[in-house]
Amino acid sequence: MDTNQLNLFKKLLPGLLPIFVFILVDELWSTEAGLVVAVVFGVGQLGYVFIREKRFERFVFYDTMLLVALGGISIALNDEIFFKLKPALINLIFCAILGFSAFSSKNLLMIYTQRYMGDMRMPKGAEKAMQQTMKILFWMMLGYTLLIVYSAFYMSKEAWAFISGGLLYVLFGLFFAWQYISAKRKQKAPDNKVEWVPLVDEKGMVIGKATRAEVHRGPGKLHPVIHLHLINSKGEIYLQKRAMNKDTFPGKWDTSVGGHVDLGETIEQALLRETAEELNITEIHPIPMVQYKWETEIESELVFSFRAIYNATPVFNKQEIDEGRFWNINEIKRNLGTGIFTPNFENEVPVLLKAIGRS
Repeated sequence: MDTNQLNLFKKLLPGLLPIFVFILVDELWSTEAGLVVAVVFGVGQLGYVFIREKRFERFVFYDTMLLVALGGISIALNDEIFFKLKPALINLIFCAILGFSAFSSKNLLMIYTQRYMGDMRMPKGAEKAMQQTMKILFWMMLGYTLLIVYSAFYMSKEAWAFISGGLLYVLFGLFFAWQYISAKRKQKAPDNKVEWVPLVDEKGMVIGKATRAEVHRGPGKLHPVIHLHLINSKGEIYLQKRAMNKDTFPGKWDTSVGGHVDLGETIEQALLRETAEELNITEIHPIPMVQYKWETEIESELVFSFRAIYNATPVFNKQEIDEGRFWNINEIKRNLGTGIFTPNFENEVPVLLKAIGRS
């Protein structure tokens, strides 16, 4: 498990604590005690989050209500088979969340954690790696759940007790050990896919090179990027919604096309390449608009911004972009300063509107 996955696990953990508390107290004392302690713990979490952050934590609430339902049924029926199947029922909830996040286009765990991530940014491709990890966890937990069901009906109580309790810790220990060993091997393996970008002075002259990762570790390494604004005959501007796996400003609406200039590329070559990669457009006639230095806490960019007329509906790359559409000028003006646009785009809006005579 790498650092980013570990950080996300830490963000998710508070929402799962009521279930863990229930399982622990249930095994040490009784279902009744586990239910009472877990509900008190869950209510305490809800109150703490509401007082500190002024919001209602739905994930904790749903976990607590699930425990009330399962624990209440178990106590009411006083049935040994139901008692034995209870860990499997809880595991099925985990499997459902893991499966939906791993195999669908909506990563529930990622969506849930976005509001807690603050300034933490997922590196490019990290979400895909996380989904791969969740697929492995899904199949492991599904197999483990089926084993609990089998042991409840066909194995001794002692065997069931080990499978429904200690075996889970063994499985997770082996899983994290395998993740750790795999991560160490990757660190030692030579990386043949390093992305190099040129370093430039404020006039755009190449003065060196650095990796993509290096230029995103803070300001100081000035590197060139391109922006392209597509405008149709109605005066509408095409914007893209950045994918959630982007290094910077995931989920924000941005310029029609944006990207780094690769080492050895000209500005024009990078513009055409990025336009083809992101919007599948190969015929375009860009007009230079503005060149400026843009610096944030993440990086230092020398931006080369262009505009072009384009009336068709672009077919965007779903690996790079979550959404894309034309916006009218008034709609853009109404949403300036609301946080839905990238700072880069908002910075270029006055120049763009002046260039197309709509300021």
